[in-house]
Amino acid sequence: MILRYRVSLPNIKGFARIYEVKGSSTLYSFHKQMRADMDFPQDQLVLFKALDKAGNVSSKYGIFDLGAGTIDSVKIEDTYRKGEISFIYFYDTTNAKSVIITCEGETDFLPGTVYPILVESKGPNPIEFENGYVAFEDLPDDKKKSELDDSDDEEDQDDEPDDEIEEIFSEDEDDE
Repeated sequence: MILRYRVSLPNIKGFARIYEVKGSSTLYSFHKQMRADMDFPQDQLVLFKALDKAGNVSSKYGIFDLGAGTIDSVKIEDTYRKGEISFIYFYDTTNAKSVIITCEGETDFLPGTVYPILVESKGPNPIEFENGYVAFEDLPDDKKKSELDDSDDEEDQDDEPDDEIEEIFSEDEDDE
């Protein structure tokens, strides 16, 4: 079983990561892959807060057993079978920094692939959003003006005849 997960930030359209994870992988192996890909701090305790279809917290998985098992003993397929379709993954519990992980369903196994694997990436790492980065799609509509809009304006100005140019002939030229 290969499951596809989308990692996102709340209310940020300019960030996404898509992972494919083998069902027999542990939450810990998934955590290690995300930490490496997104430059999460390595010295922090982490927490997977599992949510059911209704959005209610159904389990909490950490480095220490919080009642549902530790991240190195819980398999991805077990959480999926329990109906835990999304997680709030705290990569820095001290500062309550997290991403949302949502299962998009099963996908095909690709022979020779080492799972978990990052298959799609959009935007910079989460730390950049904390430092003030704003993706184009997250700008308010009145602030959006793409480069295409700018270049179209310039092209239109170049292609249009200039009505402002006025030819002036002196009356003396006709006499010559």
